[in-house]
Amino acid sequence: MSLHAAWQKSFGFLGSKPIVVEPVEEPLTSDAGLLPIRQFDEQIGLTAQFAAALADRRHEPFVEHPFAEMVRMRIDGILAGYADQNDHDQLRYDPVFKLLAGREPADADLASQPTLSRFENAIDIPSLRRLQDVLLDQFLASFDEPPRRLVFDLDTFDDPTHGQQQLTFFHGYYDQYQYQARVITCAQNDLVAMVCLLHGTAHPALGADDDLEYLVTRLRQQWPDVGIELRGDSGMAVPVMYEVCERLDVQYSFGLRLNPVLKRRSDALLAEAVEQYEQTGEPQRLFTAFWYQAGSWPLPRWVVVKCEAQAAGTNRRAVVTNRPGARVLPQAAYDAYADRGESENRNKELKGELEADRLSDHRYLANLFRLYLHAAALNLLVRLRRHVADPPPEGPSAQLPREALSGPARRRFFNRRRERDPLGEGQACTWRMRLIKVAARVVSSTRRIVVQLSGSWPHLEHYRRVSQQVLDLSLPAPDSG
Repeated sequence: MSLHAAWQKSFGFLGSKPIVVEPVEEPLTSDAGLLPIRQFDEQIGLTAQFAAALADRRHEPFVEHPFAEMVRMRIDGILAGYADQNDHDQLRYDPVFKLLAGREPADADLASQPTLSRFENAIDIPSLRRLQDVLLDQFLASFDEPPRRLVFDLDTFDDPTHGQQQLTFFHGYYDQYQYQARVITCAQNDLVAMVCLLHGTAHPALGADDDLEYLVTRLRQQWPDVGIELRGDSGMAVPVMYEVCERLDVQYSFGLRLNPVLKRRSDALLAEAVEQYEQTGEPQRLFTAFWYQAGSWPLPRWVVVKCEAQAAGTNRRAVVTNRPGARVLPQAAYDAYADRGESENRNKELKGELEADRLSDHRYLANLFRLYLHAAALNLLVRLRRHVADPPPEGPSAQLPREALSGPARRRFFNRRRERDPLGEGQACTWRMRLIKVAARVVSSTRRIVVQLSGSWPHLEHYRRVSQQVLDLSLPAPDSG
């Protein structure tokens, strides 16, 4: 790698001695924490399976950068905070990124931005369909034993666009030109099971019934008796989604926009909550439930309404559900729906931390492929942090299991867990700060490649522990014979 020009900068704030900064002609990196992640990926085969789904129509003797190499560049780059192709115009020289891609530091440089752009734009529709199956295959394989019940969350997030991108349109609510990304995540293991990229002004539920049917069909082929539940916000509360869930024997809970009828039927309960709050000074949270049939529904459905009164004012929310227990315990049914807030954290992580809202290719299909790359990066991180997780013991004094905790007790538990287990609970920014973003010197010899870390790095123990757990995973099983 060229240093462009030799230079020195001297800072005098220390007083006793100048502090001189200068570049050196040594292979250095700032992302050495990607190495244990790459080892973990090697063991579970996530990126290899992803790349194998792509049809490479180039003439093989002239191929300099295989698809598998470029997939690794993009997924590892996303994890390290390099969301754009442009970032790789410099990363292509980085010794660790070369190691991640299967090259030695002295080997030829990795793919440039134009090469990566041609790669992403070369992905065809059959490849994208195979990626859909790869995502589901990896989800199914992530369970050590057949699950009895699976809860999925269906959400969308906006993806601002800039320039002449295919199928980008102006959305009045978001006040921007955009795509809409739709994601189905699993509450049991936080993995992304399916993704979809909608045009800018599409209804959030467009095609969601087909996605759900495909998902349920694949799940029931593997686990015929698994119970399936679907949760979504009011954007998914449309008749076609109720009907497909009922036909597929899927339990559902969807947020429901309050209309004059629902408000009228819950006004008395809201007034009761306000009165109790004024008398006691304690926040009130009351529930009612009833059969309700909107004009577009062919039959009535069960609706749960929550009414809150507290210092911040009143809050009223409705959920339409076919959960059997909702008729007996409406509060429990509503709380089960409200737990989808944790799945929204995965969407925030995908959009904000891993920058899945940076879909900047011109072609729609290329941007859909980029969404798959970001989903694969999130799934790789999720599976690794589940592998290294070290939650605090609940202890014999715990009155309730973690799943039954609510309110302040639940917050205290997760605060204690984050303090003890920052990587097992950490989002991408935590992993970057405590593992990925570490400077290292890369020394190559004829026998080995040594990556040298600073012994004074404050998170060195995290690196050692994660590396050991990843290596333990790769150890062969002992011979029982």
